[in-house]
Amino acid sequence: MNAGLQLAWLDLRRVLRERETWLWTFVMPLVFFYFFGLLQSGPRRSADPLEPLVLEAPGEGVLVDQLQERLAERGFAVERVRQPQAAPPSPGRVVTLPEHFSSDLLAGRAVALDFRRDSGGSAFEYERFRVTRAAWSVLADVVALAAEGRSGTPEEFAKLRAAPRNVEVLVRSAGERRVIPSGRDQAVPGTMVMFTMIVLLTASGVALVGDRRRGLLRRLASTPLSRAQIAASKWLAIFALGLVQLSYAVAVGALVFGVDWGPDRAMVALVLALWAAFNASLALALSSLFATEAQVVGASVLGANVLAALGGCWWPIEVAPRWMQELASWLPTGWVMNALHRLMLFHSGPAGAWTAVGWLVLATFGLAWLGARRFRCE
Repeated sequence: MNAGLQLAWLDLRRVLRERETWLWTFVMPLVFFYFFGLLQSGPRRSADPLEPLVLEAPGEGVLVDQLQERLAERGFAVERVRQPQAAPPSPGRVVTLPEHFSSDLLAGRAVALDFRRDSGGSAFEYERFRVTRAAWSVLADVVALAAEGRSGTPEEFAKLRAAPRNVEVLVRSAGERRVIPSGRDQAVPGTMVMFTMIVLLTASGVALVGDRRRGLLRRLASTPLSRAQIAASKWLAIFALGLVQLSYAVAVGALVFGVDWGPDRAMVALVLALWAAFNASLALALSSLFATEAQVVGASVLGANVLAALGGCWWPIEVAPRWMQELASWLPTGWVMNALHRLMLFHSGPAGAWTAVGWLVLATFGLAWLGARRFRCE
């Protein structure tokens, strides 16, 4: 047992001395964390939570004041001007009122508001909805005051808004919390899962094939160690490398990129440890299929990238077509990403990851048995 542990320690030290291992274990993941997180993040927001908006109101009146207040309640920093501005704030949000906005609306005449923004898309539709909501709330108060025969003074508007509402909307969760992962919450776990597979299959696979080709495994076979002990020591070295890489990624994700690993961190640690064990078993099983290091690198990089893309490491699998989500449920990368999403974002509790844990345990032991059975020293 001591000889097997010593052999595993020597293998781990040898792999960690390689410059390629350091590059792909500790450097390149940081680059991918940053750029993937940047690409998958939502629209950038200003440090000021209020969004600038210009209210062009040629005339005065109580309804202009009311609309300005309602726009501010909807999250806009309103700048009120009388004349059109040549250069509105960026992004340009402008609401233009007719000259007799207050008097026409109080008299029951139709008025039109013009909302402009310097770009379209979903952001424009959301902001137009907020502006429309502010305008309709003013109109609703005007109708309510007119129905009661009350004048449209600031004091009457204040009394109306302070009155209790007859309709109250209660909001509560209708089921499991679902938030589509985005930004670094998706990029960091996805990149971590992908790079762990790439590094363990390539670095460890190359080392095993090289040891076999150079006759080092044949020399080990002449020692008192059995073939099972040699295979176990190789598996343990790969597993230890996976734990080092995953621990580093988790720490950097939390401390540098601000990733919240969720309330069930013990379960997250179990899932990641099983992911390292699965890849160690897979590397051991695949090492007997290839004769050269180039074959190991080509097959491992191609296979890891395909599994990463189909399993939800490159993008949230929740936004993919249904057939792709079904396919991901049969892939090891899909098991891990689904478990991490449930634990970190959906707050499903430890029970939400038991299915993934079960599949990883079965696959790990199955591949370990196959790798030990096919392990050869020549």
